[in-house]
Amino acid sequence: METQNTIPALKNVFRNDFVIGAALSIDQLTGKEPDSIALVEKHFNTITPENIMKWEVIHPEPDKYNFEPADLLVSLAQKNNMQVVGHNLVWHNQTPKWVFEDNNGKPLSRNALLDRMKEHIFTVMGRYKGKIFAWDVVNEAIIPDGQYRRSKWFDIIGQDYLVKAYEFAREADPSAELYYNEYNMWKVPQCVGVISLIRYLQSNGVKVDGLGIQGHWALDVPTHEQLETQFKSLSTLGIKLMITELDVCVLPFADDYHNLRDLSSLPPEEQKRMSPYPDGMPEVVQKRLADRYVELFSMFLKYNMRRVTFWGVQDGQSWRSYMPIRGRKDYPLLFDRQCRPKTAFDAVVKLRQ
Repeated sequence: METQNTIPALKNVFRNDFVIGAALSIDQLTGKEPDSIALVEKHFNTITPENIMKWEVIHPEPDKYNFEPADLLVSLAQKNNMQVVGHNLVWHNQTPKWVFEDNNGKPLSRNALLDRMKEHIFTVMGRYKGKIFAWDVVNEAIIPDGQYRRSKWFDIIGQDYLVKAYEFAREADPSAELYYNEYNMWKVPQCVGVISLIRYLQSNGVKVDGLGIQGHWALDVPTHEQLETQFKSLSTLGIKLMITELDVCVLPFADDYHNLRDLSSLPPEEQKRMSPYPDGMPEVVQKRLADRYVELFSMFLKYNMRRVTFWGVQDGQSWRSYMPIRGRKDYPLLFDRQCRPKTAFDAVVKLRQ
């Protein structure tokens, strides 16, 4: 069996194509997963925080910041000469209710919320100025039908909350690259909406350095044709394109179960259908996953992606095993739960050997 000592480093395999990275968890950064960190240090030259820089973690209360986990991430990057992409500054999700309310629980005014946004961006970016290479400034502002998400940011400030977020970020650290990050852009309306958003920002004097394409995909969704259409359309923007949250689900589609807390709540037959590989992934599925990753990486090369970041380091970390149903066992990454390379790893490496 191949080990970390006998396989090439992904960052070297693709050194002439793109930087390659992973999202790191708090357990990894606090020393609970040394094997995962050894894998990170060998294979990746850029890292992203999985959750520790989202507002609810890094700024949980009005006058309280929690920088310790993010400091560990930055220290790891500096030790290993890695780029850090900060994730994220403005999002509708994982943002505490107090951000949008005054001391009496009433909605903030537009100006008060802008002040709160600016203070957060200046404080977080200011701490890591010159240490964090780039930031996902705004995350997921477009919904699947292509319209703006009616988040509290939008409802209180208006559409120009987007412009203000980038203006504040550019002022806070003029040297950092500023990105927009979005999911499901293989759906045409959402892709069109994102293109319109980027052009709206540009028309208002905002320089967006890059667009992050989340890659939470499956073995057969989206189709090759849908991905081709997405990449061709987004390439017309003329800005840096990146894959930011890559994983490939091998389990049955489960969005109908978003309100289900645990797999055990389902009847036995449905449990088996929704989690068919509790004891490991069969070889035939290993081969399908490898073929899918070859298809995807071939497209990343074709369309000149500038970064490819996996949403996790190894299978055991992946959110795919606990969302939307807790208790499933998914296998979406290139490394298994023991940090061993999978068939998909070998297949991807062969693209450049």
